[in-house]
Amino acid sequence: MTIDFSDKRLLSASASGDVEQVRMLLEKKVSIQYKDEFEQTALMRSVLSNHFAITEFLLKEGSNPNHKDSTGLSPFIAAGANGFSATLKLMTRFGADVTGVNRFGGTALLPSSEKGYAKTVQYCLEAGVPVNHVNKLGWTALHEAVILGDGGHLYTLVVRLLLEAGADFQVKDRQGLNAYDHAYQLKQTTIIELFEGNSIEGSSGEVNLSSFYKKENYDEGLEMVEKAFSTDKNNGERYFWKGLMLQETKAYSSAITAYRKAIELDDEDSQFYFYIANCYRLLEQPEEALNVFDKAITKNPAASFFLYHKSNYLRELGRHQEAVCVMNRLLEKSPARPDYLFHKANSLRAIASHSEAIQAMDLAIALDADNKLFTEHKNRSIELLNKSGKKG
Repeated sequence: MTIDFSDKRLLSASASGDVEQVRMLLEKKVSIQYKDEFEQTALMRSVLSNHFAITEFLLKEGSNPNHKDSTGLSPFIAAGANGFSATLKLMTRFGADVTGVNRFGGTALLPSSEKGYAKTVQYCLEAGVPVNHVNKLGWTALHEAVILGDGGHLYTLVVRLLLEAGADFQVKDRQGLNAYDHAYQLKQTTIIELFEGNSIEGSSGEVNLSSFYKKENYDEGLEMVEKAFSTDKNNGERYFWKGLMLQETKAYSSAITAYRKAIELDDEDSQFYFYIANCYRLLEQPEEALNVFDKAITKNPAASFFLYHKSNYLRELGRHQEAVCVMNRLLEKSPARPDYLFHKANSLRAIASHSEAIQAMDLAIALDADNKLFTEHKNRSIELLNKSGKKG
């Protein structure tokens, strides 16, 4: 079948946020299901670019929220992995498969837990995404939040949301470790207290702020924070809640100001750099976000948290060569991490360095020989290498 050039224009208009162009093209009967060479539809392009209005329009016009691209990613999971909470919630109204999985074997809940997207985690759980689903690494959402989190205010909130929804912290991964074991190894004191007490309660003020956050009563929550500041402005956790609620109202610059106040109180409390970097990400200021990551990495050279999440962001930006460099630094610290090797191989494949991707997967397979995820990824890289006609 011959594809008219206007079909491709639908994809570019959806990615750029041109609502009128999208509407005009569909009125001309352009195929809403047209896919590019990566099997991405206009809906996927609009989701990845966070254009809510276009996503809503395409869904109303019949675009399929469950179509997966060549990487096994659906628009619903893409929204979860990027923390686009409103988009994820929207797609549940249009028949999105909330139990669908990506190539890692993870639902939308797992990457949102990994990246600390608390509101997305909340929406996933409310939509019925299974809380104890296990991916191909043997990880649940709790594993993701602990292993790839920092145990700070944000990840404590994510863990609390998961526990409230019935998450089982005794589920063991492929190495025989549960989320509690990982929290203990990583010395995540607050998370350990949640697990050991089998409790989801915090201080009365924290519980109230958490309730305002979950119910989206942000004005009341901010008013409560300000009242608390009237007696004590030296509490970093209150600046966290202020910043988080401001983020949800899209007052990102004000949220950054709140987080910077917390850093002024305690420059060693590095978790706030992560929150600032995410605000710059939401403001679509990638260089500012990366600069914040770099500052945090310089202050915490022994930690892997900021390096890992910088690599995540670089992959999101399509800057895979830089992501590989960051993954190499992580692997110098932790050479026995097959998940790091997988991410490195994924970026190497994106820049057509297929021989190096195969080598990375060979190392992952040596660490976990029975994991089909790694053998499948290696075989795909071999296939791409053979197609390219190159040796490296």
